[in-house]
Amino acid sequence: MSAIAGIYSFNEEPVIHYGNAMMEYYNKFPVDSLDIYYKDNLFFGCHAQWIMPEDINNKKSFYDNDKRLAITSDAILDNRNELFQKLNIDYSIRNDITDNEIILLAYCKWKDEMPKHLNGEFAFMIWDEKEQCLFGARDFSGKRSFYFYSDDQRIAFSTLLNPLLKLPYISNELNEYWLAEFLTIPNMNDVADPFITVYKNISSVPPSHTIKVKKGRVILSRYLDIGNNKKLKLKNNEEYIEAFRDVFQTAVKSRFRTHKNIGSELSGGLDSGSVVSFASRNLKQLNKRLNTYSAVPIPEFTEWNYNHLIPNESEFIRSTVDYVGNISDRYLDFKGKDPFSDIDEWLNIMEMPYKFFENSVWLKGIYKQAHLDRIGILLNGARGNYTISWGPELRYYSSLMKKMRWIKLNKELNLYSDYLNVKKSRVLKEVRSRAFPNYFQSKETSYILPEVISKELAERTNIYKSLEEKGLYPVDTTNPNIYEIRKQHFGRLNNWNITGTTSTRLSLINSLRAHDPTNDLRVVQFCLSIPIDQFICEGLGRSLIRRSTKGYLPDKVRLNQRTRGIQGVDVIQRMSSKWQMFIDEYDYMCSDPLSLEFLNVEVLRTAKENMQSNYALDPNFRVMMRSIIVYRFLKKLKGGEVYEESLAGTNIGST
Repeated sequence: MSAIAGIYSFNEEPVIHYGNAMMEYYNKFPVDSLDIYYKDNLFFGCHAQWIMPEDINNKKSFYDNDKRLAITSDAILDNRNELFQKLNIDYSIRNDITDNEIILLAYCKWKDEMPKHLNGEFAFMIWDEKEQCLFGARDFSGKRSFYFYSDDQRIAFSTLLNPLLKLPYISNELNEYWLAEFLTIPNMNDVADPFITVYKNISSVPPSHTIKVKKGRVILSRYLDIGNNKKLKLKNNEEYIEAFRDVFQTAVKSRFRTHKNIGSELSGGLDSGSVVSFASRNLKQLNKRLNTYSAVPIPEFTEWNYNHLIPNESEFIRSTVDYVGNISDRYLDFKGKDPFSDIDEWLNIMEMPYKFFENSVWLKGIYKQAHLDRIGILLNGARGNYTISWGPELRYYSSLMKKMRWIKLNKELNLYSDYLNVKKSRVLKEVRSRAFPNYFQSKETSYILPEVISKELAERTNIYKSLEEKGLYPVDTTNPNIYEIRKQHFGRLNNWNITGTTSTRLSLINSLRAHDPTNDLRVVQFCLSIPIDQFICEGLGRSLIRRSTKGYLPDKVRLNQRTRGIQGVDVIQRMSSKWQMFIDEYDYMCSDPLSLEFLNVEVLRTAKENMQSNYALDPNFRVMMRSIIVYRFLKKLKGGEVYEESLAGTNIGST
């Protein structure tokens, strides 16, 4: 695992000085080796952290004299065994060959088509001396960030944004359109356009894309559309379960490749629980133990149950730990930490505004603890909701009603009602309201934040029309098609960006790799290929993973359809000692002319007036925190100082 950077001058200008300037920025992160290749107008650098055993003492930026190829990469391949076969790699070197060497062999065989054959997390750049061109790629879901700048003289690329800003010809001019998308999109996605960044002159290589540079021309091409999968038809339910277990176990085991310890995030739900259950079994065969990390609320947090949401999942987590075994479990409340005090630190980490402040404390804290425990691979189940545990039962039942499939619907509702121990009439009423929302009122409420973008910025960027053309505005609060939701998740590249941005940065800081088996390309393609009745079956929503983990997870977790865990709802209690500072800065922000330029101050003031105290799910509180995060970023970017009184006494330390 690594951070990479490079420059290629089109006019033979020496670039070593500028390359070194970029690499100096990475000195703040842990490093095992600093690998550089340069020749006249070409510079490749790699700030290498040794996660995998074959990384040790092997260069991550090097030139292959026989092939006349140079490479620098931030890559971890998960289908090495498959590539060994395809590339006819000799058995005697398979344990020692690096991912870099495999990538070069794959490039020699498949050239521009090569990324289609790779499964893993990667961002790399190859210099093809024979063809006099650069060729690079980013993995299908963008788990490693990859930025670049180009003009008619050169191209420069980097894992992070700030190294590019060390170059004299790249300014930190704000990309107002990026900010407009950030402020207008209400959900957790930062932007809709995966090609742009917060800086006007820096672009991003999107997920599932290659980048090729030849004769001064930069070409970005999409190499994979994972929405187009062949449908898999098996004989019966048991065959689907067997096939799923096989592909999922392969995905989990392929992520054990480290000379360090292996850990996993663990909540009380199905996704991380499934990852842990498969991982623990396989690690036990290797005489290794799995370390798990679970975030829990601070002791002062008052327990509540809102709409079947559980803030403290310890009971379910311990049930999984006890049932699965071979686990060293940690429960972390991060007492004394709060998201307001961490804003500046997170802005330094992310290099841009962010939206996930509710989870910022435990996200950073778990990585830090894993680093202290010498974890090399930190597993999680972040993509599970759309892969292994997909299956929104009520939406599926509403689709059956609209299609008038009464026999199937009646059977499912009978079983579903029995599982939940609720009256069938109550379930039927909810299904009916979802199927025909224009005629029947649903209890389900849509969560849409007020628009905080200023009218002036919206007009300058024409943001509403732009998002409307992309199908993202206005937000559809009616009953969206069950298949279309999932198709859009995998089809729209912006859905992948934020997880890759965050995990890249946290992994560099803590010298470990976050790795998600539920996001494995083989798992994704399998889950997209099977019939919907494998996900909602016999009264069980998320049925595939529930049936597949029989004997792997306790029924308390496996069959739980009544409650769902939620993290970060102790955020207001965490901020109690800083609350007045937060309010003072918020008031100051609302009177700052800079805010008027970018933010709708009237909306911000209304949010403060309407906010419910001690209720973290209040959308007004989310408006307030997100606005302050954007405001702090803008003040720093413009060279101004943030409101000093509001920062007095805050604990902004190292990660």
